[in-house]
Amino acid sequence: MDRVPPLVAGIELGGTKIVCILARGPDDIQDRVQIPTTRPDEALAAVEAVLDGWGGFEALGIASFGPISIDRHAADYGHVTSTPKPHWAGTDVAGRLSARYQVPTGFHTDVVGAALAEARWGAAKGLPDIAYVTVGTGIGVGLIAGGKPVDGLTHSEFGHIRPQRMPGDDWMGICPFHGSCLEGLAAGPAIGARAGCKGEDIPADHPVWEPVAHVLGQLCHTLVLTGVPRRIVMGGGVMVGNDHLFPRVRDAMVQSLAGYIALPEIAEPAFIVPPALGGNAGPLGAIVLGEQALAERMGASAVAGAFTTP
Repeated sequence: MDRVPPLVAGIELGGTKIVCILARGPDDIQDRVQIPTTRPDEALAAVEAVLDGWGGFEALGIASFGPISIDRHAADYGHVTSTPKPHWAGTDVAGRLSARYQVPTGFHTDVVGAALAEARWGAAKGLPDIAYVTVGTGIGVGLIAGGKPVDGLTHSEFGHIRPQRMPGDDWMGICPFHGSCLEGLAAGPAIGARAGCKGEDIPADHPVWEPVAHVLGQLCHTLVLTGVPRRIVMGGGVMVGNDHLFPRVRDAMVQSLAGYIALPEIAEPAFIVPPALGGNAGPLGAIVLGEQALAERMGASAVAGAFTTP
């Protein structure tokens, strides 16, 4: 007899909105509440009001915009660190919430959360090793290997790699830290600044998409060279609704690799794909983070059956 999965509260902390979700998985979402990401005290108090109303959850998962501290031995573990988002640098998110609710609490980046969810239930279901890329207000990457986030000194920040540019393309970019890094060249605000109009108003044949696809191809080139992803899922506001970008990015990646990685699957349409979970990828990723924290607390063998999808 299959065990009932645990009831988990998940929080996707985004740059403009926070999504709180109470769920056992995508087929058992009991509530979903959206809150604007205002100043930290106001926003976190609103999150607490939602979670206080729910109660009864066995674990808590938090998938946050970054940079964040994920080193559990660090004094600032659970904090948002050097973010350019006003007022949020140095905010203790995981510590505040875990102390209030006294349940196992998972904490990681929003892109790692989305990667976990897409690998569990979505566009990369059944694959243990994937990359999830978000291209929206910023650019971020979550890498999953063996079903777990790829971590070390800190989480990855692929959005701030400086790519090789197209010949003749010397646009300065808009990243306040690096200028013409990936985020400064191909995130939503950068595309809008370069095109001179809102991203949703840019047609598929606009010349701005060529350098955007080129640098996103450079990102995928880099991800392939890590040796991790069996599939790259690309979401976020820039990719969603712009299906024309997927073949352009794939072609740019293949051209950039220049035959060095000779695996035929990386040139197939199934290697770079859109997400399947839509706007629930991040919140459901927070659910997975909560489950993993609960498993660590109880011992993986004791709860493995509860997390097995029939």
